[in-house]
Amino acid sequence: MARGRRQPAALAASEGPGSEVDGVRVETLARSSKAWTGEPLPAYPRGQPLVTVLRITIPAGASLGRHQHPVINAGVLLQGRLRVVLDNGSSRELRAGDALIEVVNRIHRGESLGPDPAVIVVVYAGAEGLPITIPPEPAGPSL
Repeated sequence: MARGRRQPAALAASEGPGSEVDGVRVETLARSSKAWTGEPLPAYPRGQPLVTVLRITIPAGASLGRHQHPVINAGVLLQGRLRVVLDNGSSRELRAGDALIEVVNRIHRGESLGPDPAVIVVVYAGAEGLPITIPPEPAGPSL
């Protein structure tokens, strides 16, 4: 490779989203400073950064339990249909190829709508020692 000449992939990436150079195409799936609900994302946590990438498979008809994430995360649904539901009833339905910037510190659940399993890859931008998913606080005793 000649000095100063970039590889096609590097060139396409440097040209920005939606660019194509020598058949290498860059497509932005999600880019926002807000979660899917429109809420601003919080600052990144302090400490040594820790990036986690998970591939999650949810059988058709199954639901993930209620949970929340204390860190910024985003995912791309590779297969199936998935509904993300907040405790207040707000929801967003995803189909294969859709991207989602998830809510942070908000209790929610995921439901695989079938007929195929929902397969999603999620990237969590956390910090060492910080969990990426936590269950909701238990309800206090009734009076």
